[in-house]
Amino acid sequence: MLNHSAFAAFLAAHPAYQKTQALDDLRRREFARLDDQGQVYLDYTGGGLYAGRLVQAHADLLLQTVLGNPHSQNPTSLAATALVERARADVLRYFRADADEYTVIFTANASGALKLLAESYPFGPDKRFLLVADNHNSVHGIREFARARGAAITYIPLDPDSLRAPDITPYLDPSRSGAAGLFAFPAQSNFSGVQHPLTWVNLARELGYDVLLDAAAFVPSNRLDLGQVQPDFAAISFYKMFGYPTGIGALLARRQALAKLQRPWFAGGTVRLVSTKADLHIMAPDHEAFEEGTVNYLGLPAISLGLSLLDEIGIEAIHERVMTLTTYLLGEMQALRHSNAAPIIHIYGPGDAEGRGGTIPFNVLDPAGHVFPFQLIEAEATAAGISIRAGCFCNPGAGEYSLTHGAAEVRRCAELATQNGHFDLDRYQECLGDKPKGALRASLGMVSNFADVHSLLQFLAGYGDRVAGGEYHLRGC
Repeated sequence: MLNHSAFAAFLAAHPAYQKTQALDDLRRREFARLDDQGQVYLDYTGGGLYAGRLVQAHADLLLQTVLGNPHSQNPTSLAATALVERARADVLRYFRADADEYTVIFTANASGALKLLAESYPFGPDKRFLLVADNHNSVHGIREFARARGAAITYIPLDPDSLRAPDITPYLDPSRSGAAGLFAFPAQSNFSGVQHPLTWVNLARELGYDVLLDAAAFVPSNRLDLGQVQPDFAAISFYKMFGYPTGIGALLARRQALAKLQRPWFAGGTVRLVSTKADLHIMAPDHEAFEEGTVNYLGLPAISLGLSLLDEIGIEAIHERVMTLTTYLLGEMQALRHSNAAPIIHIYGPGDAEGRGGTIPFNVLDPAGHVFPFQLIEAEATAAGISIRAGCFCNPGAGEYSLTHGAAEVRRCAELATQNGHFDLDRYQECLGDKPKGALRASLGMVSNFADVHSLLQFLAGYGDRVAGGEYHLRGC
């Protein structure tokens, strides 16, 4: 329920919020299920929410159209092909990418886009895989392909307080650090919300690197203009942008960079010719060589519908709403105190909204500074109808730096917890001792409102003067 006096004070301090009133109207029309069910949804980095009309429009299209497998010239196949290619063109248009310079490869998800690049990139002893420690596991996983082909792997560390990377120029310099190769970083951290400088893209490319930009956590509330920022590869996930459909991601690739990739195999849809007698195959051109099997031709029309919805709403309005609420939430969380003036909340990473997005990782402290088990907070938030996320959010680098887990400590505990090839996570966590094993994450999105963040703040204030203690099942980084 809206606290009117608190809302009035919020508006007085953050008048920009009123410019985004259209999003409240949208929430009432298209997301009424949130308030009808008393749901406080603060997990937009985990997944976006879908507008009712997006699902209805997609269902209507499917009910009114006969669509067949695109790989043919019959009427139903051609109808599906037209919708698939429309979705491809709409993605390029939305991200302001020149179709002569970029192409779109549809995948099952952002992780699939990253794996596609990993297995096709020409790693070797003459190339290096350079990446920021603050990356999703699906980016860290690329290192296994690089390692198998003899490429050097270099991590750029993080400041444990700000969770930002240092000046990356020395790491990029081939004369000091060896050959160039692939450089990967997230536009926005899915752990901390830190937005790493997009100027890194051109800096790295000028020094001979191919640049992979993980944009999955960035694009739901920020504009990515590929006419201005031109990574060689960018990975995105559509359900994180507008909630529906799941199961479709994309790799946006510069055609010049795509030509460097070498597919390790071929599949249906990726070839022009295959011969069993001559033992040869000829790959299809452009994106076709990378879209294995049949694309999700029934789901892809929903991408066009979702992007049209974002165009109508305006990504700038979403950004304004998210950052206004983030600024307020950060300040109010840090103001929460026990009666002895000790903080209730410890925030990891930046304590203000400068150079960050709407993702806030935190832990809850008792009056003596002891950390409540994040699993306990998650469970009690769930009971209160509040959706936040707990753990390390598939980002071990930011987790290790923020929670101060050292390399030697991690190796020792991993070895201790592994017996006969079996890894015991609980034993690993116990080995880490009293250090936090993970964190909580609140993240804002398209239809977040003041009532959502106020509900979270009221919930967290309830831990004032409460003492941490007791056992809880371990889970974390």
